[in-house]
Amino acid sequence: MANLRRATGGQMNAHAPYKLNRTVVLVGMMGSGKTAIGRALAAELDVPFVDSDAAIEQAAAATISEIFARDGEAFFRKREAEVLRRLLSGPPGIVSTGGGAFLAEGNRAAIAEMGVAVWLNADLETLWERVRHKDTRPLLRTENPKKTLTEIYQARTPVYSLAGLHVAIDGDATIPETTQTVIATLSTRPEILETL
Repeated sequence: MANLRRATGGQMNAHAPYKLNRTVVLVGMMGSGKTAIGRALAAELDVPFVDSDAAIEQAAAATISEIFARDGEAFFRKREAEVLRRLLSGPPGIVSTGGGAFLAEGNRAAIAEMGVAVWLNADLETLWERVRHKDTRPLLRTENPKKTLTEIYQARTPVYSLAGLHVAIDGDATIPETTQTVIATLSTRPEILETL
């Protein structure tokens, strides 16, 4: 666990007044804050944090964009499912997923069985403001990236709504504020997060 903490660069809270009983898997659109909130949440709860995309990149020794270009999306989704199941099998922690991970029924079932999915539900304008200047999103490398984002948003939102817990993302909230909102939401389910 110490190696995982060092590898993720998370700052651990030595006296977290919480006990996490199940792995929390953050799901949602690209730009919803899964990685940033995931790191902050793991530090606050004193548990490991893993970004599933980073874990896939490490295992493949290639970036997500390179995997998509070289091997295709189907290959990537298979690796993603394998990594997600491995992470869920470990001690309770925080996992942030790529935007498409929760779309696969097998992934949703694994998360429901071994952890809990938390949907970071950001509106379309917030998402666009966050991703519009980044070139790291393979799915947005189109002639009209905002139109593409809108189509992905409309297609995926009904699936994300299947998550066990929902957190509405305020585009103006800071990472610490949003992290506290997530903790408050998790605390409504003591079988997931106990307040000590």
